[in-house]
Amino acid sequence: MPSSDSTDTLNPEPPAAPGAGNAAPAPDALATAKQEAAQNYDRYLRAVADLENFRKRTVREKDELRQFATARVLEDLLPVMDNLALGLSAARQPGANLTAVAGGVELVLTQLRSVLVSHGLKEIDPLGQPFDANFHETLSAQPSTAVPEGSVVAVVRTGYALGSRLLRPAAVIVSSGAGTKDEAKKA
Repeated sequence: MPSSDSTDTLNPEPPAAPGAGNAAPAPDALATAKQEAAQNYDRYLRAVADLENFRKRTVREKDELRQFATARVLEDLLPVMDNLALGLSAARQPGANLTAVAGGVELVLTQLRSVLVSHGLKEIDPLGQPFDANFHETLSAQPSTAVPEGSVVAVVRTGYALGSRLLRPAAVIVSSGAGTKDEAKKA
Protein backbone atom coordinates (compact mmCIF):
# COMPACT_ATOMS: atom_id res chain seq x y z
CA MET A 1 0.00 0.00 0.00
CA PRO A 2 1.39 3.40 -0.93
CA SER A 3 2.51 5.65 1.79
CA SER A 4 0.75 8.91 2.35
CA ASP A 5 4.07 10.67 2.92
CA SER A 6 4.62 13.18 0.15
CA THR A 7 8.46 13.22 0.36
CA ASP A 8 10.37 11.17 -2.18
CA THR A 9 13.16 9.15 -0.57
CA LEU A 10 15.19 9.03 -3.79
CA ASN A 11 14.93 12.76 -4.50
CA PRO A 12 14.47 14.46 -1.16
CA GLU A 13 14.66 18.00 -2.61
CA PRO A 14 12.34 19.18 -5.30
CA PRO A 15 14.00 20.20 -8.56
CA ALA A 16 15.13 23.80 -8.72
CA ALA A 17 13.35 26.25 -10.88
CA PRO A 18 15.03 27.06 -14.19
CA GLY A 19 17.61 29.83 -13.73
CA ALA A 20 17.51 29.63 -9.93
CA GLY A 21 20.74 27.51 -9.54
CA ASN A 22 22.78 29.50 -12.06
CA ALA A 23 23.54 32.37 -9.78
CA ALA A 24 26.78 34.23 -10.51
CA PRO A 25 29.74 33.23 -8.36
CA ALA A 26 30.66 35.54 -5.58
CA PRO A 27 32.91 38.39 -6.68
CA ASP A 28 35.64 37.37 -4.23
CA ALA A 29 35.69 33.77 -5.62
CA LEU A 30 36.13 35.09 -9.15
CA ALA A 31 38.97 37.36 -8.07
CA THR A 32 40.61 34.45 -6.22
CA ALA A 33 40.34 32.24 -9.31
CA LYS A 34 41.84 34.98 -11.52
CA GLN A 35 44.68 35.49 -9.06
CA GLU A 36 45.36 31.76 -8.93
CA ALA A 37 45.32 31.57 -12.75
CA ALA A 38 47.80 34.46 -12.93
CA GLN A 39 50.07 32.73 -10.40
CA ASN A 40 49.91 29.47 -12.38
CA TYR A 41 50.73 31.29 -15.60
CA ASP A 42 53.65 33.05 -13.91
CA ARG A 43 54.97 29.68 -12.64
CA TYR A 44 54.59 28.24 -16.14
CA LEU A 45 56.58 31.09 -17.70
CA ARG A 46 59.31 30.72 -15.07
CA ALA A 47 59.49 26.95 -15.67
CA VAL A 48 59.80 27.49 -19.44
CA ALA A 49 62.54 30.08 -18.89
CA ASP A 50 64.36 27.78 -16.45
CA LEU A 51 64.21 24.94 -18.96
CA GLU A 52 65.59 27.15 -21.75
CA ASN A 53 68.40 28.39 -19.47
CA PHE A 54 69.20 24.78 -18.51
CA ARG A 55 69.35 23.79 -22.18
CA LYS A 56 71.70 26.67 -23.04
CA ARG A 57 73.92 25.97 -20.02
CA THR A 58 74.14 22.28 -20.92
CA VAL A 59 75.16 23.06 -24.52
CA ARG A 60 77.78 25.57 -23.28
CA GLU A 61 79.18 23.11 -20.71
CA LYS A 62 79.35 20.35 -23.33
CA ASP A 63 81.29 22.63 -25.70
CA GLU A 64 83.66 23.66 -22.89
CA LEU A 65 84.24 20.04 -21.91
CA ARG A 66 85.02 19.09 -25.51
CA GLN A 67 87.38 22.06 -25.83
CA PHE A 68 89.24 21.30 -22.59
CA ALA A 69 89.50 17.58 -23.42
CA THR A 70 91.03 18.48 -26.77
CA ALA A 71 93.37 20.96 -25.08
CA ARG A 72 94.71 18.21 -22.78
CA VAL A 73 95.49 15.92 -25.72
CA LEU A 74 97.16 18.74 -27.62
CA GLU A 75 99.27 19.73 -24.60
CA ASP A 76 100.49 16.14 -24.37
CA LEU A 77 101.34 16.14 -28.09
CA LEU A 78 103.46 19.32 -27.99
CA PRO A 79 106.64 17.53 -26.77
CA VAL A 80 106.22 15.01 -29.59
CA MET A 81 106.09 17.85 -32.11
CA ASP A 82 109.17 19.43 -30.53
CA ASN A 83 111.10 16.15 -30.81
CA LEU A 84 110.02 15.68 -34.44
CA ALA A 85 111.28 19.18 -35.23
CA LEU A 86 114.61 18.36 -33.56
CA GLY A 87 114.86 15.11 -35.55
CA LEU A 88 114.11 16.91 -38.80
CA SER A 89 116.73 19.54 -37.98
CA ALA A 90 119.30 16.81 -37.24
CA ALA A 91 118.48 15.02 -40.52
CA ARG A 92 119.11 18.22 -42.50
CA GLN A 93 122.61 18.71 -41.08
CA PRO A 94 125.45 18.01 -43.51
CA GLY A 95 126.88 14.55 -42.90
CA ALA A 96 123.92 13.50 -40.75
CA ASN A 97 124.14 9.98 -39.39
CA LEU A 98 121.03 8.25 -40.80
CA THR A 99 121.20 5.48 -38.21
CA ALA A 100 121.06 8.05 -35.39
CA VAL A 101 118.22 9.95 -37.11
CA ALA A 102 116.24 6.73 -37.63
CA GLY A 103 116.79 5.84 -33.96
CA GLY A 104 115.55 9.30 -32.94
CA VAL A 105 112.44 8.99 -35.12
CA GLU A 106 111.78 5.59 -33.56
CA LEU A 107 111.98 7.16 -30.08
CA VAL A 108 109.55 9.89 -31.12
CA LEU A 109 107.15 7.27 -32.49
CA THR A 110 107.33 5.43 -29.16
CA GLN A 111 106.65 8.73 -27.35
CA LEU A 112 103.65 9.43 -29.61
CA ARG A 113 102.23 5.96 -29.02
CA SER A 114 102.54 6.33 -25.25
CA VAL A 115 100.73 9.70 -25.35
CA LEU A 116 97.91 8.24 -27.45
CA VAL A 117 97.64 5.14 -25.23
CA SER A 118 97.44 7.39 -22.15
CA HIS A 119 94.38 9.00 -23.77
CA GLY A 120 92.66 5.65 -24.38
CA LEU A 121 93.81 4.70 -27.89
CA LYS A 122 94.23 0.95 -28.45
CA GLU A 123 96.06 -0.62 -31.40
CA ILE A 124 94.35 -3.47 -33.21
CA ASP A 125 97.07 -5.85 -34.42
CA PRO A 126 95.31 -9.14 -35.23
CA LEU A 127 98.21 -11.09 -36.76
CA GLY A 128 97.46 -14.83 -36.44
CA GLN A 129 94.02 -14.25 -34.92
CA PRO A 130 90.70 -15.28 -36.50
CA PHE A 131 89.21 -12.68 -38.85
CA ASP A 132 86.59 -10.49 -37.13
CA ALA A 133 84.59 -8.22 -39.44
CA ASN A 134 83.83 -5.92 -36.50
CA PHE A 135 87.50 -4.94 -36.15
CA HIS A 136 89.18 -6.03 -39.39
CA GLU A 137 88.86 -5.11 -43.04
CA THR A 138 89.98 -7.84 -45.41
CA LEU A 139 91.94 -6.74 -48.45
CA SER A 140 92.51 -10.19 -49.94
CA ALA A 141 92.84 -13.88 -49.21
CA GLN A 142 96.09 -15.78 -49.51
CA PRO A 143 96.82 -19.50 -49.21
CA SER A 144 98.94 -20.40 -46.20
CA THR A 145 100.01 -23.66 -44.66
CA ALA A 146 101.23 -21.97 -41.47
CA VAL A 147 98.03 -20.03 -40.65
CA PRO A 148 94.62 -21.73 -40.38
CA GLU A 149 91.88 -20.79 -42.84
CA GLY A 150 89.95 -17.66 -41.80
CA SER A 151 92.82 -16.26 -39.70
CA VAL A 152 94.91 -13.17 -40.41
CA VAL A 153 98.11 -13.88 -42.39
CA ALA A 154 99.35 -10.27 -42.61
CA VAL A 155 98.41 -6.85 -41.29
CA VAL A 156 98.67 -4.19 -44.00
CA ARG A 157 97.48 -1.29 -41.82
CA THR A 158 97.09 -1.29 -38.03
CA GLY A 159 93.62 -0.55 -36.73
CA TYR A 160 92.73 1.68 -33.78
CA ALA A 161 89.97 1.90 -31.19
CA LEU A 162 89.22 4.52 -28.58
CA GLY A 163 87.86 2.62 -25.63
CA SER A 164 85.17 0.40 -27.12
CA ARG A 165 84.64 2.61 -30.21
CA LEU A 166 86.36 1.53 -33.41
CA LEU A 167 88.18 4.43 -35.06
CA ARG A 168 89.73 2.51 -37.94
CA PRO A 169 89.59 -1.21 -38.73
CA ALA A 170 92.83 -3.11 -39.27
CA ALA A 171 93.41 -3.81 -42.97
CA VAL A 172 94.38 -7.47 -43.21
CA ILE A 173 95.09 -10.37 -45.55
CA VAL A 174 93.23 -13.51 -44.53
CA SER A 175 94.36 -17.11 -44.95
CA SER A 176 92.36 -19.17 -47.42
CA GLY A 177 93.82 -22.40 -46.07
CA ALA A 178 96.55 -24.68 -47.40
CA GLY A 179 95.44 -24.28 -51.00
CA THR A 180 96.56 -26.41 -53.95
CA LYS A 181 100.02 -26.81 -55.39
CA ASP A 182 99.14 -24.46 -58.29
CA GLU A 183 98.03 -21.73 -55.84
CA ALA A 184 101.17 -22.19 -53.75
CA LYS A 185 103.36 -21.67 -56.87
CA LYS A 186 101.50 -18.40 -57.68
CA ALA A 187 102.03 -17.06 -54.17
